[in-house]
Amino acid sequence: MFDIIGKRKIFYLISLAITLPGLVFILLTPFTDAGLQFTIDFTGGTRWEVRFEDETVTPEQVEGVFAANGLDASVVRTGSGFMEIKTEPIGLQPAPVPTPEPGASASPDPSASPGASASPDPSATPEPGASASASPAPSASTSPDPSASPDPSASPSVDPSASPSAPPASGNTELPTDGKLGEMVIALQDALGPIETQASLTTIGPVVSADLTGQALRLIAFGSLAILLWITYRFRDVKFGVTALIALLHDVILVVGVFAILGTFFRVEVDALFVTGMLTVIGFSVHDTIVVFDRVRENKARHVGEPLEEIVNHSLLQTFGRSVMTSFTVFITLLALLLFGGAAITNFILILLIGITAGTYSSIFVASPLLVDWHRWEDRRHGRTEAGRTPRPRRATS
Repeated sequence: MFDIIGKRKIFYLISLAITLPGLVFILLTPFTDAGLQFTIDFTGGTRWEVRFEDETVTPEQVEGVFAANGLDASVVRTGSGFMEIKTEPIGLQPAPVPTPEPGASASPDPSASPGASASPDPSATPEPGASASASPAPSASTSPDPSASPDPSASPSVDPSASPSAPPASGNTELPTDGKLGEMVIALQDALGPIETQASLTTIGPVVSADLTGQALRLIAFGSLAILLWITYRFRDVKFGVTALIALLHDVILVVGVFAILGTFFRVEVDALFVTGMLTVIGFSVHDTIVVFDRVRENKARHVGEPLEEIVNHSLLQTFGRSVMTSFTVFITLLALLLFGGAAITNFILILLIGITAGTYSSIFVASPLLVDWHRWEDRRHGRTEAGRTPRPRRATS
């Protein structure tokens, strides 16, 4: 019989080895360019992907054009040859207020009523016997005069230049022509040559990104707290809930750490779909842990008096095949999606692959050994030893 609990210190060292590097890169995120690379979903700003006809254009040249126009931009070249530009949310800047031409009225006369003309037309002399007034009035006849055609100049007109510039739509492939973005198109093409293609243009304001970040943190915190309370209530022991939460934290650090390393060396970004993937990983990890803990509770009732180490180890061996086969089935499906599902869901599937593998490992080799160590610590603190336990009945020998 394989003694998982007896070798638990080896598995603790393995967990430390696979989580510590990622944890270092996570801690570097606020202070350096290394670590997690967040999309504008969390940071706010404008993300612009363009490709120049001149393939020798470098990201440094594009950053120089933006700097010359008073914008701080981060530019990287993607595998398909596009320049991915990240800068402040310039698509949300209001358009400048148009300056009135000399001689034009700056503001309408406040004394003028909505239905009256600003000044009478001297040439509009009413004919004798005319039944309708030249100016529109509420009491006008319902039968219109065929000869009285409305003056086109009297109809209200909207100046397109006076309307604020709308934020660009996500995935827009048409180069902008108005506002600050239109100016940047002209500046880039003057300095670096024509832009061949625009892949996407997305702008998210800081209020939206801050709300999304806060919502993501609240979801993860609420889910973790609910799991802790439910497992504690279900097993009537806080040790089960806390050890399950520690194993869950192990999985979260591992997944986030891998993406911090990938973000540092391969510029893999964390987007809003990352939160969905992490919540899925949390649910799967706890599911496996509950299966093991439930078998431990059953065996404790069946084998009263046996050392907890033997009970937990026996429970792990009973559930080991089920846990591995269930996870392996999901792993095969996710691997197929990763290979053939397309680039849009690659990061999401990668999160699930890493998280489900880590969750299976932590349920067997982290949560259960921690439960045993906690019980051993409580026994030592209260002066209980193995000698004080009720011995198992031995089989009589002749």
